[in-house]
Amino acid sequence: MDKKGETTKTKAWFIVLLALLDDIAVLALVILVLWIFDVEISIPVIIILVVGVGAVIFVVHRAVVPAIRRRKISGAEGMIGMVGEVTEPLKPKGTVKIKDEYWTAISTEGNVDTGEYVEVMAIKGLNLEVRKKE
Repeated sequence: MDKKGETTKTKAWFIVLLALLDDIAVLALVILVLWIFDVEISIPVIIILVVGVGAVIFVVHRAVVPAIRRRKISGAEGMIGMVGEVTEPLKPKGTVKIKDEYWTAISTEGNVDTGEYVEVMAIKGLNLEVRKKE
């Protein structure tokens, strides 16, 4: 993941490939069984199979990969980058309000006064490490 919580495109495709592996294995097994029993497969059936597999890969590409790459919006990863308002001065420890929740925060860049805005840089236990928002 990069610093904003997004999965790289390569990693997303690797995840999708692993998810499709069982489907590919079943298809290969069916073809193997048909070959063992000398069942001939006509060209139109092969074309239909190729188009079907292509359609599945297209749907996966358009729907699943972007969902995998999307930034995490819950948990600790979802807090990174959020902006909050200082309610108790950070000298360097104080309180900030983020989405109607109050958090204990530690400023990484010195003192921050009440009413100023800060950005969450990291989470250490139940404390947020924040810096002044420019």
